Amino acid sequence: MRGYWKAGKFHPHEPARAEALAGTALASFGARAAAFAIDFFLVVLAYSPLYIALDYVLLRWRGVAPKDINIHVEFGFHEVGSLVALVVYFGLLTYWGNGRTLGKRLLRIRAVSLVGERMTLWQSVERALGYGASALEGGFGFVQYFIHGNHCCVHDRIAETIVVKEPRKVRAAAAVAAVESAVPVEAVATVEKEPMGIEDVNVEA
Repeated sequence: MRGYWKAGKFHPHEPARAEALAGTALASFGARAAAFAIDFFLVVLAYSPLYIALDYVLLRWRGVAPKDINIHVEFGFHEVGSLVALVVYFGLLTYWGNGRTLGKRLLRIRAVSLVGERMTLWQSVERALGYGASALEGGFGFVQYFIHGNHCCVHDRIAETIVVKEPRKVRAAAAVAAVESAVPVEAVATVEKEPMGIEDVNVEA
């Protein structure tokens, strides 16, 4: 007797979410590239000393003399250690920042989920892993920004995200809130005075 797995029900989440994002300004390729370059540089900056320290300890543990130690740091999508560092950085920061890494914050852009209000942990990690797919074939996955209707690269389509500009009203509201929080309450308090009546006027003859 042939058995079948019980299927669930289809949930059409994309149309409602897509409608909510309709008209949102998308980030430019220059802003996205600059943000990625900043993030990539930060990963390399943090990864290199950790790699050197760990490799040095392992070589010393194996009995290699300090004068014979020659450590060469390689960083790229084909290296397991660097791949883990990239996934940890982009995955966790995208999740904690709800689409914002340090580079994206500086460029005032963010990745937005097409399936929910907030980026999930798996979606963030999936997007980080998708950078490897975008880097294949000479980086053609990044070039697809200019081909796709909503300027999605391969990693965007894998994780079901788009990259948008931060709304100006959000930045303006944050600036106003920061100014108001810096002003003492006494400086903005108003002193109410009662209107002067006839009896308060002293006329001298």
